[in-house]
Amino acid sequence: MTHWIDIGHLDDVPRLGARIVELGKQKIAIFRTSDDAIFAVNDRCPHKGGVLSQGIVTGHSVTCPLHGWNIQLESGCATEPNKGCVRKFPIKVENGQLFISLTPETTPA
Repeated sequence: MTHWIDIGHLDDVPRLGARIVELGKQKIAIFRTSDDAIFAVNDRCPHKGGVLSQGIVTGHSVTCPLHGWNIQLESGCATEPNKGCVRKFPIKVENGQLFISLTPETTPA
């Protein structure tokens, strides 16, 4: 059974932006796209640990501010030719409230 944690309201996350949630020792970036899709991923780029929450959101991806890697928010994986994935977390919106589970989603290898 999935345990959901209330992390705030959808309006707390700007469109085409991010918000950081610290749960235990984890920093999780919550992204909101222009079409109001919500994604939750570890806030460190798989390349050199860049802070993804400071990146630019375009479509359903974020560009790492350090070296320009594009991370697909739906899969958590870098766009080829780059390789690597960030940990994704289940997230949902109910009546405008955001809920996250700390059980990581599986990402492709």
